[in-house]
Amino acid sequence: MDKVSSECPYPGCFFCVMKEGNPSKRRASVLKFFRELPSQDDDGQVLPISGLWNTAMAHPNDPEFIELGIFECMAALIWKGLKNRRWLSHDQNIYIPYYAAHIIGSYTMNMEEFAESAVHAGVIPPLVELLRGRLTWVEQRVAVRALGHLATYASTFPAVASHGEILELSIQLAMSSLEIVYSHFYQYVDRRLSYHCDLLTRGMGGVEMESRKAEEWASQLQCWSLQLINCFAFKPEFLPTICKPEFLVKLPGMWGGLVNENSPAGVGLLRTICHQKLGRGPVAVCPGIIEALCNIARSSDDWQYMAIDCLLWLLQDPNTCHKVIDKVVPALVDLADITTLGDHKKLGDSIVNALQDCIQSQGSGKSSISSRIKEQIEDLLKSKQKFKWEKNMPKEDLHIKQAAALVVKLEGNSLFSSGNISGAASKYSEALSLCPMRSKKERVVLYSNRAQCYLLLQQPLAAISDATRALCLHRPVNRHAKSLWRRAQAYDMLGLAKESLLDAILFINECSQSNDPDLSLRQNKVPDYAERLVKKQMRAAWLFREAAIKHGGVHSQGDGGDIYGPETDDSEWETASESDIGNDGRDDMGDDDDWNNDDERKDYDKPSLKDIKHGYNVQLAEEEP
Repeated sequence: MDKVSSECPYPGCFFCVMKEGNPSKRRASVLKFFRELPSQDDDGQVLPISGLWNTAMAHPNDPEFIELGIFECMAALIWKGLKNRRWLSHDQNIYIPYYAAHIIGSYTMNMEEFAESAVHAGVIPPLVELLRGRLTWVEQRVAVRALGHLATYASTFPAVASHGEILELSIQLAMSSLEIVYSHFYQYVDRRLSYHCDLLTRGMGGVEMESRKAEEWASQLQCWSLQLINCFAFKPEFLPTICKPEFLVKLPGMWGGLVNENSPAGVGLLRTICHQKLGRGPVAVCPGIIEALCNIARSSDDWQYMAIDCLLWLLQDPNTCHKVIDKVVPALVDLADITTLGDHKKLGDSIVNALQDCIQSQGSGKSSISSRIKEQIEDLLKSKQKFKWEKNMPKEDLHIKQAAALVVKLEGNSLFSSGNISGAASKYSEALSLCPMRSKKERVVLYSNRAQCYLLLQQPLAAISDATRALCLHRPVNRHAKSLWRRAQAYDMLGLAKESLLDAILFINECSQSNDPDLSLRQNKVPDYAERLVKKQMRAAWLFREAAIKHGGVHSQGDGGDIYGPETDDSEWETASESDIGNDGRDDMGDDDDWNNDDERKDYDKPSLKDIKHGYNVQLAEEEP
């Protein structure tokens, strides 16, 4: 070590210390380094801190630095940056509070004993000051991340909760984070702080990469704030603070965007809230939130099951059932054929049981159900009973029912091709009543066909309902390409950009894997009509859109403005109906079914304009729209 140290111009250099071959001497030197670093004012301090940051990211479970006082050192450095602005502005010290808070978060994300050491080292007060915004949003991001890790553990949560302002600050940050990042960084390229740009891109990118990373970090700032709030939401005493209408109503719209899709974000917090009796009451009466949960439950969102859980708990609670039943039941009926979503098994059975309990509770006088809702539940229960009966039916009888349903379906296809959309929808309804419940592939086709008719009849809610039923019946769940596309268009008609975007992206993914020549992507090219819809919805669901409208980046809801910079071509942003007219990527009808009769397959030519209703160019082939 002496040889290495003599060649280094910096006495006590951390990198030289780490090269010491004697473990005992190295530990003693590292301990000394951590103790002395906060009191030193030498240039180049950011270098060992960035090295520690890399080590913490690569080896977060290594206890050596924890035992030697890294938490005390990092807390002291954050305090120094907060109290000594002259030091903070010198050399590259502006980076140090960020790295210090990040190091604390990395070492506490997996190990509870490390989190306990961090609390004992006094890291919470300086992190709270960063959370307040004493420096910038960049430091807020890593502070809320570290506090979220500390709040995760039972042994350290009380220390976090003892700082009463943390919950309020996190709620405010969750609601304002996107606007903060947009107005303080994204909006004005020439005003961006250089150290922010360096941290975002590691010095490897230009303005475009800075903007993309800013969107990702803004999403993380919001999602990590929600994660911290979620730790408080498990404790009933904090629910009154969390369950304020102005906050609850925003939660369904906090979804992480495409840049942070691994976070359950707002719906994850809603699930925690709805799991508790004290939380369900405020959710049930919050305007718009039940409709939003129903949309998420019907969507192809990765967190669909969380929304379903919320709806089930609200429906099963006698104190909230009557407040939500009219909106919740239609959504759950559409979802009753789901079997599995990821690791969540038998969701459909849970839905059916909950709906059955609704009927029984009405019989006991515990609640009142409208005739319309009662009829929907009873129809579902009859279909489930019908499925059981069919298990004992002779195969010959099932084949007769299948044949009858096929005949009626073909009549519906013929009516559709002749332009009688309403008549076709009625025929598909008749075919569904004849088709055995066990013929799931054929029922997928019929529901999807009828969804297409409802689209053309300008009935998007009915189209969403049928497309959702088709997607629930399909195996794998939520992967029936044409139903995804139809539902994407229906969501577009309702202005639900996020839901439309997710379905459109999944549609493209399914097309890339399909063996159907009408769906498969030719030469790996995304269909023009799908690309246009995705681009449109990406703009409408853009993470910064609300902030950009507020701060003048977007001049109106219908004007793209300069959201995506000067390269944006407004001519591309057509409505879904405009984008479908006159292109080779038309939404054809035609799909595999369970009849396995190739002679019955037939391709129809592209329809003339007389077959196009309200701008949606969709053609009915022999088997499916």
